[in-house]
Amino acid sequence: MRDSVPRRATGVAFAAVLLGGGAAGCGADSAKEDSAELTPSAAVAKAAENSEDITSLHYRVTGTVPERGRLTAEASMKTEPTAMTMVMTVAGARTKGGLDIRFVDEAIYLGGSGLDPAKSGGKGWVRAAPAVWGRGAANNNSYGVLPRSLEVSPVVQSTFLVGSKDVRRIGTETVDGTEALHYRGTVTSRDLRAAQSAAKDKATRDLRMERVDQFVNQGVDGALTMDLWVDGDDHAKRFRVRGKTYATQNDTDGGTLDLTVTFLDLNPSVTVKAAPAEDTTDLAADPQEG
Repeated sequence: MRDSVPRRATGVAFAAVLLGGGAAGCGADSAKEDSAELTPSAAVAKAAENSEDITSLHYRVTGTVPERGRLTAEASMKTEPTAMTMVMTVAGARTKGGLDIRFVDEAIYLGGSGLDPAKSGGKGWVRAAPAVWGRGAANNNSYGVLPRSLEVSPVVQSTFLVGSKDVRRIGTETVDGTEALHYRGTVTSRDLRAAQSAAKDKATRDLRMERVDQFVNQGVDGALTMDLWVDGDDHAKRFRVRGKTYATQNDTDGGTLDLTVTFLDLNPSVTVKAAPAEDTTDLAADPQEG
């Protein structure tokens, strides 16, 4: 049985209004010898364990998602309290330019040259609330602005490979100037659920449940192929996820997901500010109503 990802019907309308349509340095410089001596499964498990220490992140995203097509993004996020700021550019969008996206104080703010000026009431920003980023499945709400794969935490995404039964080492490669060990495997939601069931304590089960929930949010139909690059400090440096996605009622007809995320800085200072109130239009209600 496929996992279902509930979506809000208002999200598609909201995104269409705001986007004007649109087409559907971390770690050491070299990998440590002791990391190379670990089995592939142990190496990705160690990187996943070390991800628990990441409370903020600066990262870059490139690739293709069914909901938008080709996109690029650069973002920073933090966990306490949860906040995220991102500039996302979609290749096929009718409104050209980057969309400035901020999640802070349980609201989403949208600005930048990618925002349709005819829909912002002459102001530089629009706001909607409540908005949630960084969780999984039904708990996220970006009003359809972000594709599913960008709604979840990249830190948790980077740990999916621990559920793989066929993970293997590809070799040593240079990623963004850093030497890293490259691993590849496939993983399904069933694999992650099996790992969750095998947990010996509640804290571990909860962590693994978060992993399952965020995997479900990807909308993957079957197995996800994942590449993971681990630096000399046993942290994820880059990951790539590829797979087919299924259709959802209010979101997309399904398609191919191929996304690469590069970790540029671990635990940087991250401040996300709300847009100026005097330059913001509130679109908390469904923009098709009224």
